[in-house]
Order: sequence, then C-alpha cells, then structure tokens
Amino acid sequence: MKKVVSIIVVALAFIVNVNAQEVKTITLEQTKGEFTQKSVTVNAGTYVFAIANNNVGKDVGLVLVKKGADASNAESHIKTAYVTQVVKDGKVEKSNPTKLTKGEYVYFCPLNPTPQYTLTVK
Repeated sequence: MKKVVSIIVVALAFIVNVNAQEVKTITLEQTKGEFTQKSVTVNAGTYVFAIANNNVGKDVGLVLVKKGADASNAESHIKTAYVTQVVKDGKVEKSNPTKLTKGEYVYFCPLNPTPQYTLTVK
C-alpha cells in the first residue's frame, strides 16, 4: 500500500510540475499614455500577463480582445487577461493564466489611456 501511495504522490508531483512549465509570462510595461512594447509575437499557449506601471502617475491595467472585436464592449474582452488588481505606480501585477490560440489580438489600457497594439499568436 505504501508503494502505491508513493507512486501516486510522484505522479501527481510530475503532473503539477509539467502544468507549471506550460504557463509562460508576457511582460508589458506602461509609461504615460503608452505601452513600451508596440507589438508582441508569441506561439500559441497559456500565458500570464505581467503589467508594469513605470511611473504613469495613475493606476493602469490591461484589456485584451481578438482583433476585429469591439474593444469598447466589455463582452468582447478576454477577462482572464485582466490583471487581478490595478497596477499602482512602480508596481507590477499579473493576470490569471490566459489561453491564446493562433490569430491576432489587440491590447490596450483604458485607464492610462493607450493606443491599441497588436499581439500576434503563431
């Protein structure tokens, strides 16, 4: 019985480790009125967005939508890409894991406000 429990524990540890390795991070920095990264290209997969507020002077965030969707409509937003809390001056906050499939997306910050930039997923 101890051997079976040991095998299950090792198997679960392996599965958790494999899943943890699958989530990658996309780091985006905001300054006053813009993101410093004007476009991003990544492979399809699961990502966490890390948003840095480089002394914007106000809270910032992130909105991600599929290209062609109505970015002004919250129903079009990919809500898992929202940071879990607004990003204060000099801080970095992260989103929840977000699965990105092949295609083009648009990201922007309505709080800062920034232009819309392109995220391409291969």
